[in-house]
Amino acid sequence: MIEIALHQLQFYAFHGCLPQERVVGGDYTVDVHLILPDATTAIEEDDLNGTVNYAGVYEVVREEMEKPSNLLEHVCGRINRRLLTTFPLISAVTLTLTKVNPPIGAACLGASVTITTKREEV
Repeated sequence: MIEIALHQLQFYAFHGCLPQERVVGGDYTVDVHLILPDATTAIEEDDLNGTVNYAGVYEVVREEMEKPSNLLEHVCGRINRRLLTTFPLISAVTLTLTKVNPPIGAACLGASVTITTKREEV
């Protein structure tokens, strides 16, 4: 088993329940952890076909982040499902989506949602 992670992918997006969030937008970060049950080909043969291309993972996340949604939970679930259907070698995805400086009326570095989705759940 191997875990591949992309840390602190940064986006400007328009997620949130408040009308202001849909107009002004805000900063978000995404952390993605992918589990591959067998990466023998990548490890022993130095072959990209035995693993997941990081750039492809980023593109899926970017495309889904561009679609405005009310809830971070919805965005996380959508990204996880899309990663699992796009990359057959992935057996599970854990994704953390953080809204930087959320509009909660207090100093806050970020509000996060983390969802783990297994292939058999899609």
